[in-house]
Amino acid sequence: QVQLIESGGGLVQAGGSLRLSCVASGRTFSTVPMGWFRQAPGKRREFVAAIGWSGAKTYYGDSVKGRFTISRDNAKNTVSLQMNTLQPEDTAVYYCAAQRPFFQTSVAAMEYDYWGQGTQVTVSS
Repeated sequence: QVQLIESGGGLVQAGGSLRLSCVASGRTFSTVPMGWFRQAPGKRREFVAAIGWSGAKTYYGDSVKGRFTISRDNAKNTVSLQMNTLQPEDTAVYYCAAQRPFFQTSVAAMEYDYWGQGTQVTVSS
């Protein structure tokens, strides 16, 4: 069982930045693809970014490309999401998620087996 704990959400003005972090339990973190998803009120869960277990490959949703950066530190069991040039439409609950070890990195929420509790990001205009 993997436990994921997100932090770093909050309120920011449009154009500002936030950095989300997710700490994972367990000894298999370095073999697990990780992702970030978000869900705004009344909307479906949306893929934001994903990173392969080695960190060599990253993937981004079209709405965040060029603004968000996903990274990981396997020594610290941590995956981060740097969010720049935030816009009101980025307002959502952001979730950290983990796939199973050595799986191919996916952009589909259904491919992720473990989820954090979510952290709220609110961008004011």
